[in-house]
Amino acid sequence: MIRKIFRWIWKAMLWFFGLSILSVILFKWVPIPFTPLMITRIIEFKLDGDVAIYSHKWVPLEEISPNLQKAVIASEDGNFLKHSGFDFKAMQKAFKNNSKGKKLKGGSTISQQTAKNVFLWQGRSYIRKGLEAYFTVLIELIWGKERIMEVYLNSIEMGNGVYGAQEASRHWYSKTAIDLTPREAAGIAAILPNPRKFQASNSSPYINNRKDKIMKVMRHLGKIKY
Repeated sequence: MIRKIFRWIWKAMLWFFGLSILSVILFKWVPIPFTPLMITRIIEFKLDGDVAIYSHKWVPLEEISPNLQKAVIASEDGNFLKHSGFDFKAMQKAFKNNSKGKKLKGGSTISQQTAKNVFLWQGRSYIRKGLEAYFTVLIELIWGKERIMEVYLNSIEMGNGVYGAQEASRHWYSKTAIDLTPREAAGIAAILPNPRKFQASNSSPYINNRKDKIMKVMRHLGKIKY
């Protein structure tokens, strides 16, 4: 019986590794139609008795303004182009803040967020964090930085029921993603900690202050070289 259990576990692990690697290879070229978070949000809308809001359109990175690419690096992951998926200094800082009872922030890189959004469920557990690390390594090795940024900007939540740069640009500024100004790009990046609560346009003083800080960092980034 024990031998059968171990054999079943071994086969399950082989299937998991095989399918996970295959899916990462597939999505290196194929646009990702939806993510687990998108499905979760639709279910939440239904359970609350609301009309499900779902606005998402995939566009290639060439159709997303470099301003937005700079803005998310400036706000979410300043070392995105330098690290191999994990920013250990940021993780250490986040751990110290958490241990002091402060709000946890700055620990996850764009690569980690992309791995979580595309392949995993929401929530916090050691199992999910372990799988997040696993998929982060895979996408860094197989996708590379440019593809990670493309998937990130097409998949993350940028408003209530709004996903990806193209629909976010239309939702907040009535324009396409390629036409975003630095200020508008900073506005979208500024709300990413809680895009269902904050507004990228007609923003609160708090978000306007975040925009100013993000734009200051953007000015020092220079041209993005993946």
